[in-house]
Amino acid sequence: RLQVPADRAVPLEGETVVRFAWDDVRRRDVVLDFLEPAARVRSVVANGRAVAWWPENDHVVIPSAALRSGAPNEVRVVYNAGDEALNRSEDFLYTLFVPERQHFSLPVFDQPDLKGRWRLTLEVPPGWVAVSNGVEEARPAGGRVGTSAPARQLYSFAETPPIPSYLFAFAAGRLQVEVTEREDRRLRMYHRETDAMRVARNRQQIFELHQRALDWMEEYTGIRYPFEKFDFVLVPSFQFGGMEHPGAILYRQDALLLDESATQGDHLARASVIAHETAHMWFGDLVTMSWFDDVWTKEAFANLMAAKIVHSSFPELDHGVEFLLAHHPTAYAVDRSAGTHPIRQPLENLRDAGSLYGSIIYEKAPIVMRQLEELVGEDAFRDGLRDYLTTYAYGNASWANLIEILDRRTPHDLRAWSRSWLDEAGRPTVLVRREASTTGVRLTLWQEDPVGRGRVWPQTLRVAWPGSEGIELHAVELGDAPVSLDLAGDEPAWILPNGGGLEYGHFVLDGASRDALLGGESEIVEALLRAAVWIVLWDAVLEGEISTTRFLEQLLAHLPTEPDEQIAQLLLGYLETAHWRLLTGVERGRWGPGVELVLWKGAREAPSPTLRAAYFRTWQNLVQTPEGVTRLRRLWDGAESPPVPLSEPDRTRLAASLALLEVSGWRQLLEQTEAAIENPDRRARFAFLRPALLADPADRERFFLSLASAANREREPWVLDGLAYLNHPLRAEHARRFIRPALELLEEVQRTGDVFFPGRWIAVTLSGHNHPEAAAAVRAFLEERPDYPARLRGKILQASDLLERSARIVHGWSG
Repeated sequence: RLQVPADRAVPLEGETVVRFAWDDVRRRDVVLDFLEPAARVRSVVANGRAVAWWPENDHVVIPSAALRSGAPNEVRVVYNAGDEALNRSEDFLYTLFVPERQHFSLPVFDQPDLKGRWRLTLEVPPGWVAVSNGVEEARPAGGRVGTSAPARQLYSFAETPPIPSYLFAFAAGRLQVEVTEREDRRLRMYHRETDAMRVARNRQQIFELHQRALDWMEEYTGIRYPFEKFDFVLVPSFQFGGMEHPGAILYRQDALLLDESATQGDHLARASVIAHETAHMWFGDLVTMSWFDDVWTKEAFANLMAAKIVHSSFPELDHGVEFLLAHHPTAYAVDRSAGTHPIRQPLENLRDAGSLYGSIIYEKAPIVMRQLEELVGEDAFRDGLRDYLTTYAYGNASWANLIEILDRRTPHDLRAWSRSWLDEAGRPTVLVRREASTTGVRLTLWQEDPVGRGRVWPQTLRVAWPGSEGIELHAVELGDAPVSLDLAGDEPAWILPNGGGLEYGHFVLDGASRDALLGGESEIVEALLRAAVWIVLWDAVLEGEISTTRFLEQLLAHLPTEPDEQIAQLLLGYLETAHWRLLTGVERGRWGPGVELVLWKGAREAPSPTLRAAYFRTWQNLVQTPEGVTRLRRLWDGAESPPVPLSEPDRTRLAASLALLEVSGWRQLLEQTEAAIENPDRRARFAFLRPALLADPADRERFFLSLASAANREREPWVLDGLAYLNHPLRAEHARRFIRPALELLEEVQRTGDVFFPGRWIAVTLSGHNHPEAAAAVRAFLEERPDYPARLRGKILQASDLLERSARIVHGWSG
């Protein structure tokens, strides 16, 4: 039971009752997890009697003498709840307890393998709405609780099925509710959006995407939705894309309520996050990993299922391309760095669980799972998952439990496969050699361990090359020995080792293939092959095998005619990264007019509104020429018609771009923009960010220094946006002074922030830099700290990989 005061400065008052069976012949004390219990706990009663408990290392220790062995026990704790995981604002709060943060605010057994059935009673201020995992039992219109309390509303939520502490959740505040019902299923969407048209434009698609995901998961698993209700809350500036609390999913509001200027990527991302969180109801919620060293399993399955679900929602798309582009580039960005790590990582202490999260478990693990599905066979894989979910329903399971089930359905040695792909970090380097043979050409493919330890990643390659009647594909099993293929006839113009879209590695093209593919000598009709080619070519740019200018020449020549919108968006992303990170300022000035011309033409003439939006967004992010800046200002003023409709958030982004470019009157422009923002959450965000946009370096330095206070880092997405403005490439020279102090704050950021924040904090800090001094500052920081926490060191090395590569490519840095 929790009382939520109207005044944010007043702590929540709480009472928690824990009922458990206890049978311990060693008479060990029972420990509840709770942050700062000495200051927060008011009383502890066990089995009806006051207990002489004691605090120890953020634990409430209950002596064994107060407990009854072999019988039910009840412990009642009265306390002041901590704000650390409650995400409170003046008229809204929501909990976020993953991975082990519930004890930051509430006393609990805070570990995933101790599932419990939860009941919640919330007392909230008048006019507030509340939602939690359980079904509402009582929701009176108002009244008084106690004799002296002000009028308050009382919500009671029924007992849930067994769930772990990190999945218990509630939200309360000034919320609106949208409802849809179909047959025996009711969905409710809670939100804080004040633009009724924005809600109306998105409402139906959001509900339909959830309904399709639920229907698909029920059919695939053979198990009905395993919880009693399906509500979800749209949270402004939520730290994650979504969080899978059963009965109370949380989403980032802007990711679901799309503007008219949304790109195809935005629509796909919305469908993916909805499918991902819905899939978690089975993978993660119904069956939970036993310990967080297997947290990757729930994320891999959620993303794998999401890809299948999105296929049914967007049947017109090439979903081989969608899966490739959604996973490989992001996974490669980590796996090519010195900070990479295995998918499955040991976890010595649950307090470090947050550091396990990142692109390896979200992007690489689903690729590996797709390879496992292909190895076992789709039907056997599905049947094995059904067996797994049924066997461990409402309980916990490990990866070893699943492998044991799948092993019975395949002759392959899945444990050996698992060791190679899950327990080893990095990716293989795959090379191709071609030489003349008596019948034509012999191709030889082999893999190397990039760090020289002799590791092998077994996988199936679908090698592609142009034949007389189109593209030929040949499957080869690549292991520890080279594999040769004899091709009859003329030598092909190019050889691509990753023609199937599922292959994983650094694929090094032979010189002739690289020249042919880069020179556009051969048009590739198959979209999946084109996507694979561009990913390989981008790898080659970052490895210094292809010059940035040569890559950009081919990209700009190809981009206007690219028929697949997903690939076009990939190329726009590469263009933006190359422009800001892999060119000097002088080169940007030389390339700028041509780049802006291509982008503006695309924004006006691309065949779909979503692609026009993607072109426009990239144009806005790159514009620097006087003509372009003038146009940008005219668009904000309304003097020129935009190529896509501009929403309130779009106009806010335009204003930020103009401030970064320091156009005449930029200060008044920011003031006018803030005054015009009607939504209070968005207005508060913009007010927070304004100092990071100011032209005076002293203002920006004050903003950065303010982030040393944890209280100023509570709105993590706001902080990340502010850091991005501070470290924008146009201000990189001044911003280099922020790199060292940002690194020095990283350990505190990890202690006080949510799971993704530390990695994002340092990644955004380095995102606008390519100068050797910036790279050297990161190197020096790590060299001075040989005992720095290993996982945080890995986050820094991941974030600094592109910085070091760009410093070498642009400035010839040899550090």
